Amino acid sequence: MEPTDISGTTLRLLIADDQPLIRRALAMILASEPGIEVVGQAADGLEAIEMALATSPDVVIMDLQMPRASGVVATREITAQRPQTRVVVLTTFDHDDLVFDAIRAGAQAYLLKDASEDEVLETVRAVHRGESRLSPAIARKVMDQFRTFSAQSPKPTNATLTDQSSSIAAPVAPRLSDPQIAVEVPVPDSLEDPLTVKEERILALLAQGKSNKQIGAVVFLAEGTVKNYISRIMDKLHTRTRTELAVRAVGRRL
Repeated sequence: MEPTDISGTTLRLLIADDQPLIRRALAMILASEPGIEVVGQAADGLEAIEMALATSPDVVIMDLQMPRASGVVATREITAQRPQTRVVVLTTFDHDDLVFDAIRAGAQAYLLKDASEDEVLETVRAVHRGESRLSPAIARKVMDQFRTFSAQSPKPTNATLTDQSSSIAAPVAPRLSDPQIAVEVPVPDSLEDPLTVKEERILALLAQGKSNKQIGAVVFLAEGTVKNYISRIMDKLHTRTRTELAVRAVGRRL
């Protein structure tokens, strides 16, 4: 019988990387951990999609630069067809366009390949619990992009708002300063559903990287209730993942 984790279920893991040594090393290391079953190893993006649909993994460790289909394309396809499957990006690349494209595609975590074995393992378990993780270098990139956007965005005048009000057909989120980065910056607050005081508090704690359990301890709510709050906040702020929600929270503060 396969050993189980503390939740009583086995975490089904798929590993996608075009480098055989890395793929096999990850499989060997993680399969030896209690509660984890490696259900497949994919050598490219298309194979990752096919295996994810065939094996129904809980978590996919995804490289980004792979033949036939990139990790971003594979992540987008897998999360679209299997929303319950979480994707952990593990790559050597930290280019801005890749970082934000992966987040937009639905990745729950983004790690660089210099991460320790313990960090990779904890991230896999964390996203399985519904949390999101960014390596420190990636988190700094996200913060820097929003600071840059905030500094460069012109402050609208009352006259500008009046002139634009009659021509707005649909809310369109502004994009980051680099036109090649297909990542939308947070929608202005006026186009979002308002949050309650408690929802704002929970959102702030989530942006600090706290888990549902840690948030519940601060606001005196059960972990399941916190999860329901976060789902409601995601609906109000038009986000699909906790990572995207944390990014949106940073943008709201800036």
